Amino acid sequence: MESIYNMLMSLPMFQGISRSRLSELVGKTHFHFLKFDAGETISEVGEQCSHIRFVVSGRARIETSFSLLQVTVGQTLTAPAVIGPEYLYGLDTCYPFSVKAVGQCGVMQLTKAEYLKVLTKDHIFIINLLNILSRNSQKATTHLLNLKTGSIAERLAYIIVTLTNTMATDISLTFKQKDLCAIIGCQRPTLVTTLEELQQQGYITITPSGFNVSSRQSFTKMLAAET
Repeated sequence: MESIYNMLMSLPMFQGISRSRLSELVGKTHFHFLKFDAGETISEVGEQCSHIRFVVSGRARIETSFSLLQVTVGQTLTAPAVIGPEYLYGLDTCYPFSVKAVGQCGVMQLTKAEYLKVLTKDHIFIINLLNILSRNSQKATTHLLNLKTGSIAERLAYIIVTLTNTMATDISLTFKQKDLCAIIGCQRPTLVTTLEELQQQGYITITPSGFNVSSRQSFTKMLAAET
């Protein structure tokens, strides 16, 4: 039971909750714990988001294809993490991404009805959810408005920071050069030169289909240094 308390208190939705309130919650809430083997699908593209899901052990790989941007983004979430909370409510409640286990992965999930009960138990739950949703919304608005300003490296950084989770690792971008050039507003030789420079500086590793990101935080720091 102690391990369950510690695990719950580490999750983004439960941070700041008192131990006594959490104990009360555990006794009245139907938590579902699932185990997935390596490569097993946790959720699929287009699947209805009927539960809020948390990675509570191991890692999960998220793959998102942005048809409008012609870019595919891969990222890995390591426990503790929440999967797509912004799709639980709203006009579009279908996951735009696939999620698969990286090695053995443990997932805890709550139905929408159960999660609504949780939200009414303590205002901290509501604040945590609002903070996550607001941060995601503000991040997208702020960074996507800058896709045609700043250096080419900064524009690439805006894409990476906007389209990935704050704690994501193993980030990869897959694209056709002509499509990425159209998105960020540059000529192909300029893009190629920038990618080579970023690789030399240790930001990325170029692959046949795009590039892998060495550290999301390095791109965050790049943007912060320019503001």
